[in-house]
Amino acid sequence: MAAPLAKRAAKANLGSMTDLIRLERDEKRVRESFWRKARRTLGKVPFTEDAVAAFYCATDSATPLPIRATLFGALAYFVLPFDIIPDFIAGLGYSDDAAVLLAAVTAAAAHMTDTHRQKARAWLLKEQSVAPV
Repeated sequence: MAAPLAKRAAKANLGSMTDLIRLERDEKRVRESFWRKARRTLGKVPFTEDAVAAFYCATDSATPLPIRATLFGALAYFVLPFDIIPDFIAGLGYSDDAAVLLAAVTAAAAHMTDTHRQKARAWLLKEQSVAPV
């Protein structure tokens, strides 16, 4: 029997629709809450610059969709008021946020440009200059 002339159609990936819905939900949550959370954690957590650079990378249309989804997911976890280790616990509160963000930033390293990092540093400098003493 001769081989078919065309490949068989792949089965529909129904999980991808769920992923797109999750991406939209995470992006909306991050866009609504990120800057407030970043200001609140300024000077309190050592990874604020990475979080801001991740935001700029996630919102950059040149960043591939899977990387954007990864970053928005990590940033959504960062802005959520309730997570595995509540943020108000001294010394431990942001350790889970840092771990999730570090994993996402590592995955996105090839797509996080100098421009994203420069924008993050500029934002940090601006915010530090207007922060109340």
